[in-house]
Amino acid sequence: MEEKQSKTLYQALWNSADILRSKMDASEYKNYLLGLIFYKYLSDRMLYHAVDLLEENVSDLNEAQQIYVDAFNDPEIKEDLIEGLRYDFSYALEPNLTFTALVQRIHKGRFQLEDLAQGFRNIEQSSELFENLFEDVDLYSKRLGASAQKQNQTISAVMKELATLDIAHKGDALGDAYEYLIGQFASDSGKKAGEFYTPQSISTLMTQIVLTGKEDQKGFSVYDAAMGSGSLLLNAKKYSNEPGTINYFGQELNTSTYNLARMNMILHGVDVANQHLHNGDTLDADWPTEEPTNFDAVLMNPPYSAKWTADKGFLDDPRFSIYGVLAPKSKADFSFLLHGYYHLKDTGVMAIVLPHGVLFRGASEGKIRKILLENGAIDTVIGLPANIFFNTSIPTTVIILKKNRESKDVLFIDASNEFTKAKNQNNLEDQHIQKILDTYRQRKDIEKYSHLASFDEIIENDFNLNIPRYVDTFEEEEPISLAEVAKELEEIDKQIEESNAALIEMVQELTATTPEAQEELDQFINFLTKMESKEGVFLG
Repeated sequence: MEEKQSKTLYQALWNSADILRSKMDASEYKNYLLGLIFYKYLSDRMLYHAVDLLEENVSDLNEAQQIYVDAFNDPEIKEDLIEGLRYDFSYALEPNLTFTALVQRIHKGRFQLEDLAQGFRNIEQSSELFENLFEDVDLYSKRLGASAQKQNQTISAVMKELATLDIAHKGDALGDAYEYLIGQFASDSGKKAGEFYTPQSISTLMTQIVLTGKEDQKGFSVYDAAMGSGSLLLNAKKYSNEPGTINYFGQELNTSTYNLARMNMILHGVDVANQHLHNGDTLDADWPTEEPTNFDAVLMNPPYSAKWTADKGFLDDPRFSIYGVLAPKSKADFSFLLHGYYHLKDTGVMAIVLPHGVLFRGASEGKIRKILLENGAIDTVIGLPANIFFNTSIPTTVIILKKNRESKDVLFIDASNEFTKAKNQNNLEDQHIQKILDTYRQRKDIEKYSHLASFDEIIENDFNLNIPRYVDTFEEEEPISLAEVAKELEEIDKQIEESNAALIEMVQELTATTPEAQEELDQFINFLTKMESKEGVFLG
């Protein structure tokens, strides 16, 4: 039943996007829908909490709204109520700016976009936690309508659709629904999705790997230096037995996506004290630089082969200096990897998704890879199926890194051929993920699937980690019987002969209505007859 209700919530939220879908693409309308859902969540949660503080009982939001209005207008109650709300939530909306009050005005034809904009501003100015959170929701965009009236109508329609949903009591279900929406937007956004979303199956795999053996650890810290919407980070909640104690550290270059991650954290109920998010360029300036700077887990799905400055000054940066070279300007893959690895605790585990090129490219990348291998930093290389991400169809790999390993061996898992083919993409199902996890944890050889390569093997391959060098997935084709082939050809010849005989019989029964047509028919019959005598096929 709970799962069914969740799916209903997911679908209802997704249906709200229909109103915006014809006006702009998914990468744009996601900001409106997710922003309005977030505002409704803050408003509804505040109204119900106000009712609890006033020790009243209500059956719906309209009743809660009326009680809040009455209390706000009572000089003896107002001050204590607002103080209580601000203490618990860091914000308190005026009664005329709640989502419920705005929808009531929509139904009476008195709604003004400025009222909603004022609500956004009040929330943003109430706490550093909410600062600039709605800056991507441009209520006066021409995309919403050519005139102010049209813009008002579009936003009103979305708000009326959302008003039918009780989202304040959904708890984790709302967070999951939010995640579902982000996934749907990513699917609709195509190449633009890469900047904000990692498919759940990949997040699940990577998170379970870094949490292996640490499920009961209190105060677990996880870091994503290219966090997007925060999906990878938030997955840690699902697989930890101490989810309320996890500390999330994330950095994101794109401000809109950074705001998305902040909302995602709040909707997933992550305590303010456990959120440590930063809007900045991971490669240009190191972050975090104040304690704590190292983490139990590092999870990353950075932009693939992105350009970066590769300024020589970075050779003095402690993140890169011990390698003596920098990743090339045209491919920052190893820069992201080294940044994440630098911030990993000695006891931590890092999982990063990168294109296959990092496994075999030479020059500076080859030198960095060699030093990492000589230090025993690379623990496992997992080859993923192609076409598994929204923004690219290229095959990718998950590289697992650790510090202070006793061995320099590397486990190779070739999971590229085990997936379910979907309409537009390939998917990793639960059984595919479990097989990778079991192989990773047991660290064993499986024919045509995995191989634990010794350091000597790595040296023999000149520190090239291209997976086919270690895992042979070549499948020999079944031997072909020539006798069987001859028999099949004989059968096909017989069928052709029978079909052509039937055709000739039909043609010979035809009569022409004009001399010209009769001449053409005679020519065609002569042609068939010649073919029969030439190849011995027709008219047996």
